[in-house]
Amino acid sequence: MKHRTAALGLALAVVLALAPVTARADLVTDWNKTAIDVLRAAKIGGNPFSRALAMVHVAMADAVNSVEGHYTRYVAAMPPAPSASSPAAAAAAARAILLRLAPAQKAMIDEAFAASLKSVPDGAATDEGIALGEKVAAAVLADRAEDGTSVPDTYRPVTTPGVWVPTTPPLFAQYARAKPWVLKGADQFRPGPPPALASAVYARDYNETKTLGGAKSTARTAEQTAAVTFWSQDNLSLGWQQAARQLVGSQKMRLADSARIFALLTMAVANTFITDWDAKFTYNFWRPVTAIRNGDNDGNDGTERDPGWTPLNATPMHPEYPSQAAIIAGAGVTILEAFFGKSHGIEIFVSDSADPKLERRFKNVAALGQEVMDVRIWGGIHFRNSLETGNDMGKKIASYMLANSLRPTQ
Repeated sequence: MKHRTAALGLALAVVLALAPVTARADLVTDWNKTAIDVLRAAKIGGNPFSRALAMVHVAMADAVNSVEGHYTRYVAAMPPAPSASSPAAAAAAARAILLRLAPAQKAMIDEAFAASLKSVPDGAATDEGIALGEKVAAAVLADRAEDGTSVPDTYRPVTTPGVWVPTTPPLFAQYARAKPWVLKGADQFRPGPPPALASAVYARDYNETKTLGGAKSTARTAEQTAAVTFWSQDNLSLGWQQAARQLVGSQKMRLADSARIFALLTMAVANTFITDWDAKFTYNFWRPVTAIRNGDNDGNDGTERDPGWTPLNATPMHPEYPSQAAIIAGAGVTILEAFFGKSHGIEIFVSDSADPKLERRFKNVAALGQEVMDVRIWGGIHFRNSLETGNDMGKKIASYMLANSLRPTQ
């Protein structure tokens, strides 16, 4: 699979370099930013945020390829419409998805739609493109209507009758049974179980997180602490979108190529919130704060209990294994390197969502991926094996999607 993915990346690079620019490639990045602003204004976050962003970009990619036919479509089944305007179709598809998901943000959505059409001539092609985009959006919405993400949350805390357990329910437990994008099922790349508590690997991971991830750690550097502070959940969700926009904007490409990159990236990220939840709620592995306060009960002589240990980061309300951030990193790096290579020639920067003056800079997407994994240990919420396992899952998810979705038609 590695050789196949590398060959695919080389072929894509050649295609992108030689292909004529037939439409505004930055139409897709414009709508990526608009979609993020709309979803944040509507207070759609976490797992539903990833689902919504994938819906927007899949609709745009299917709309463009219903006109231009460069790549296979994900869900759209209507006949090709070569006489329609592909920019109008893409913008109309994005608009229709966002209006359904965040109707209260109609003014913001319509403003972005009007801006998209400023450079598109009036006429029959534009009208046909708008109608096409709306039909494609309806097909995507229908495809996701029964994906299992909105079923009732029936998570059952395990306890002995009469014994207290934390009463805050886990976040989005129903995603463990949801329908993924492209993949055969949520468990397709489910890993094996976490390391046995008595193992040397577990002791290694336990002591690394205990040493570096505690709120009062003296081993963690000031730079590591700054990185933990920066990578809030909001920045983690938006960082990969910023990186993709910068890479797409660094070169000229067809609208179909830009749309494909973002559709594959956002579908892969959305899949991580399904495949990871499947694995998390299969194994229900404890978080470091629980493990380290119970280090005398794990049967491992290499783990010393610290009864007052507290992580630097707040512990998320879902099981530890595997790491969500690491699966996203594996998927994000694999998708973006397939199109832009390992040495893509531009520095990547991620701006803080609350204060754009704060940013982190990286020589490539691999360095970005490594930091967003490491901060989960420096923040005290994950173990190293969970990161390694999650990263491998993300790579497998992305490689499968590159090989099986939105493929070139020729």
